[in-house]
Amino acid sequence: MSCVTLIGMPGSGKSTVGVLLAKALGYAFLDTDLLLQQREGMLLQDMLDRRGVEGFLNAEEDAVRSLDCDRTVIAPGGSVVCRSGAMEHLRELGRVVYLRVPLTELERRVDNITTRGIAMAPGETLRDVFLQRAPLYERWAGAVVDVERAPLEETVAAVLAAL
Repeated sequence: MSCVTLIGMPGSGKSTVGVLLAKALGYAFLDTDLLLQQREGMLLQDMLDRRGVEGFLNAEEDAVRSLDCDRTVIAPGGSVVCRSGAMEHLRELGRVVYLRVPLTELERRVDNITTRGIAMAPGETLRDVFLQRAPLYERWAGAVVDVERAPLEETVAAVLAAL
């Protein structure tokens, strides 16, 4: 197995689960939000404020398409599924696993929606974003792991079983 990419909504646990999964597999870990911030020289929210959602998504796609890695767990931003070029590249790198979390749980977890750097249009809610993206996560996923309030170790075990 080469790389494993975890996709899902903001607050689904991609980065947290990803670090533990990388340790379990003996892989490296890469958070593409951090890569994007380094490449662009600004925070995600600043990018959204200055460039708008489309400009942000284009920069995110460029960053993801630049990845050339092996034996790495990748945790991209939740909006990565909005650009097919980015998702096609992630599929070429390895398996894609969707961490599916119910909207009610996401609303409990994500309390900093306006400052977190979530790619969403002004006036949109987390629910709006969830309804737009859920079908995209399903489309691009090679495997789906349902996550709600399970302990992290159980989620990592479920991802390992799905691989």
